[in-house]
Amino acid sequence: MIYLKSSEEIEKMRLANQIVVKVVMVLKTMMKPGITTLELDRLAEEIVLKEGGQSAFKGYKGYAHTLCLSINEEVVHGVPSSRPLKEGDIVSVDCGVLHDGFYGDHAWTFPVGSVSDRAKKILEVGEKALYLGIDRMKVGNRLFDISAAVQNFVEKEGYSVVRDFVGHGIGRELHEEPQLPNFGKADTGMRLKPGLVLALEPMVNEGTYEVQTLEDGWTVVTKDRKLSVHFEHSVAITERGPDILSRWS
Repeated sequence: MIYLKSSEEIEKMRLANQIVVKVVMVLKTMMKPGITTLELDRLAEEIVLKEGGQSAFKGYKGYAHTLCLSINEEVVHGVPSSRPLKEGDIVSVDCGVLHDGFYGDHAWTFPVGSVSDRAKKILEVGEKALYLGIDRMKVGNRLFDISAAVQNFVEKEGYSVVRDFVGHGIGRELHEEPQLPNFGKADTGMRLKPGLVLALEPMVNEGTYEVQTLEDGWTVVTKDRKLSVHFEHSVAITERGPDILSRWS
């Protein structure tokens, strides 16, 4: 079932997403060598609770943390630990929040200190792919127009998009229909209507699109252990165009 949101519901979702944005922006300033991902997770939980929110991830299918923090070859669902960040790492911060009955979901990949040229390049490609997808989130377009925009750009740049994990609808549930892959054929899929809210989240790999899940049952890594980045915005489709609810202020 696909749920279209009213303007009032979209504004509630914007508030949830702005808590997530605050977490991500604070953590951006903390991305320095020596800090552990567990310390970042604890700080995020403090912010979420202080802002009157509730972690969307903690307790989800038994997950024990507020954030997913994925480093270098880790694609998504990296589990916070005592591992310290190192100069040259890239770290994906994925955060979800429940506030006033609605969810916000947002992710960004950051450099730690000075990073390699190859890391800079994949960061640029991942971010641009996200916004090219958002540009297609207009009333009357089709769902896989978004997917094709992401895939075509990423592959033209010599990278790959993950197949095993996709974006999704979002609202009163963290994951709603429809699923939104980062690959697909343009001019196919459902017509986009006002009130549809989607979490678009390109996961871009330096090498193969194939992934593996580690023994912890959560952390997903690239099969060839090459770099991966993850960028995500929650976006409402409106008559005026795409409205990025997790936009940074």
